[in-house]
This record gives sequence, structure tokens and C-alpha cells, in this order.
Amino acid sequence: MPGIEINSTLHELILRLPALTTVCALWFCWELFARYRRTGGGRHLLWWGIGMATYGVGTLTEAITSFVGWQPLVFRIWYVSGAFLGGYPLAQGSIYLLMKRRFADWSAWIVCSLIAIASVLVFLTPLDISLSEPHRLSGRVIEWTWIRAISPFFNLYAVLFLVGGAIVSAVRFRTRPNSRHRYVGNILIAVGAILPGIGGAMTRAGYVEVLYVTELVGLILIYAGYRLNVSKRAVSQPASSGAIELKGV
Repeated sequence: MPGIEINSTLHELILRLPALTTVCALWFCWELFARYRRTGGGRHLLWWGIGMATYGVGTLTEAITSFVGWQPLVFRIWYVSGAFLGGYPLAQGSIYLLMKRRFADWSAWIVCSLIAIASVLVFLTPLDISLSEPHRLSGRVIEWTWIRAISPFFNLYAVLFLVGGAIVSAVRFRTRPNSRHRYVGNILIAVGAILPGIGGAMTRAGYVEVLYVTELVGLILIYAGYRLNVSKRAVSQPASSGAIELKGV
């Protein structure tokens, strides 16, 4: 039937989206590291660059699975990069930008240690290959099912500091006529950061295709928000404590 054929074609197209997302993430990663070198440092930029790199690794594993098929090693890398590192490095960058250095350093050491332990567990757990699908990724193949209860804690951390930081900055710029672009930029970042989390929740319910769409749309929104914050208009404005554009963003 024509309707079924169209739906099948759309489904195949969605399964290929991670390849495009990977290219976009790598471009954004290169831009962040280039700015990091050009401005002479800034740990928030370093962490954001790392965040885009891990974002790209996650979508690359999805692309490999879509084009080549399900592989155990690719799955494990996908789970670590997505469930544990999906938004964490970006959130850690926001912590370095908006909060005291002491708290940022301690939080980085603690959370990175927890992620390292959780990642080892992912690589040690047996996988139920019978539950895998040829061209789709799902955490249900993990036999140590309690591992899947760990990722929400890292996701909550990312939402709290990445999305929360963007919202706080947006509120501070809301009443400043000359900083309208920063207000809009931070709103875009907040919305873009939330979308992959929604996709991740849908993946746990078995709808990984939603994740592929939200990853791409979310990345585009985050990039658009970033560009608004580092535009010439943003640079010409005086810095304000606690705002997303501080310290060489």
C-alpha cells in the first residue's frame, strides 16, 4: 500500500539522520576548540568542546548501526556516550562558566569518577543478543538491568546545570533591550538541551527514532543559541556576572 511505503521510506530516512547529526556535531566541536585556542583558554570552552565530541561519538555509533548493523562494541560505546556523557560535559562547561572554580573542580572530579565506574560496568555486563535489532539501538539488551537506573542521575545533573544555567542567563537578559539576542540565544540553548533528554526517555520506551530526530534538532538549536551569544553584538556588550556569555564565550 502507498501509505505503508511512505512510512517505510520515512522510517529509513530517520534511521540515517545520525550521520548528518555527527557531521554537525564535529563542525561545532571544531568551532568550540578553535575559539578555545583563539581566546587563550577558558575551561568552559574546553568542556563544551569535549561535550560536542562525545555527542558526535554517540551519533556516530547510531549511524554505524543504521548503515552496517548492530555490533556489541558499538552498542557499548553508544550507551556510555549517550546515557552517561550525553549532556554531562556541556553541563560541566556551564558550571565552570557560571559558578565558583572550587565547586566546578570538585564536581568534575566526582562526576567523572562515577561515570568511569558506570562505564566499566557497561563494558562488563553480558548482553542478550536475542533482544537486539539489526539497525536500531536499545538498552534493553543489557542483562544487568540495574545499570539502566544509573543514567537518569547523570541526565538530571545535565538538566540542572546546562538547561538551568541557560534559563538563568535568559532571565537576566530578558529586561535588557540591547541584549535581546542573548535572551533568545539562551532560550534556544535551553530548549535544545532538553530535546535529546526527551528522545532518551522515548528510547527507554522503545522509540529510538524519536531520539535520532531530537538529537539533530536539539543540536541545531544549541548551535544557533551559541552563535547568538558570541555574535559581534554580544561581544560589544559589557559582561554581566553569571551570564552565559562570560569569559570569552
